[in-house]
Amino acid sequence: MSDSSSLNCGSGGGATTYPQLRIASVFIILIGSTSGALFPVLAQRTKLFHVPKGVFDFAKFFGSGVIIATAFIHLLSPALDELGSPCLSPAWQQYPYALALAMLSIFSIFIVELVAFRWGTSKLAALGLTHDPHGHGLGAHAAHGPEHGASPTGLDDDSNSEKANEDIEAAHEHNHLDFHAAAQIIGVFILEFGVLLHSLLIGLTLAVDPNFKILFVVIIFHQTFEGLGIGSRLAYLRLPRQYNYVAVCAALLYGITTPLGIAIGLGFKSTYNPGSTTASIVSGVLDALSAGILLYTGLVELIAHEFIFNKDMINGSNGRIAYAITCMLFGTGIMALLGRWA
Repeated sequence: MSDSSSLNCGSGGGATTYPQLRIASVFIILIGSTSGALFPVLAQRTKLFHVPKGVFDFAKFFGSGVIIATAFIHLLSPALDELGSPCLSPAWQQYPYALALAMLSIFSIFIVELVAFRWGTSKLAALGLTHDPHGHGLGAHAAHGPEHGASPTGLDDDSNSEKANEDIEAAHEHNHLDFHAAAQIIGVFILEFGVLLHSLLIGLTLAVDPNFKILFVVIIFHQTFEGLGIGSRLAYLRLPRQYNYVAVCAALLYGITTPLGIAIGLGFKSTYNPGSTTASIVSGVLDALSAGILLYTGLVELIAHEFIFNKDMINGSNGRIAYAITCMLFGTGIMALLGRWA
């Protein structure tokens, strides 16, 4: 540990070198982030692009690896450094707060999701519907309503009875689709929340960091790859037509977050310093919470659901499974390597 005379705790403002390039970085990263997140969504939902299914599969598994590496290397590791900084009071050194906050985040997301799914499943059960908690098929078994029998007039009326049954089944299926859509939207919100916090923080850091050039290049790749991971997941959302805007809005929100962070950092560059005590605490807490969110999402929602609970994977060929795992590890490796510089 450095002695107090050489310790730099970020007094004053941030770096002001390369002012024009820092301003340009807002637009350069906006293009990279938005393109990475929006391209898979548009390619899947419109006829503007003709992208083979194999490319989507690669992007999907690659993106899972990117998200997990982001959690460990780009969020949890910095959180440990920030909350363990010698600039903080000795009380921060007495307990691994970053790990505790990440654990708190994981269990909080788990409990919220468990309660939400139990409540939703009970509502569907009351309607005579079932839901697969692993998300592989809706498993709808709508009640068929009253059996064919006498009409109120005392005469058999098969056509009216069939019409009534169809109306009941349609209403049940509508409720089921609404629940399924809500479950997916909640999952997207959880994933986006963790990623957006991280994106905002690295934007703030880039705006005032003295090692701007190296960090700038790394963040361009970082945000593009992470955007590809987010976008490929958004592209696979199966939502009713009236909710199609959710995927596009989520991709655009991801695209503007880091540029927004850079713009805010440039606006407060005379007072904001990422090495200051306050900034270290705020960044460390948010990074730790975001790490827990992405760890839960990556390991449970992506890996477990995509491999262990996915019938296509369980019954698929060894080659398909090996390809999927290779794509995922490739994404993890690339994102982990970027952690060498940022």
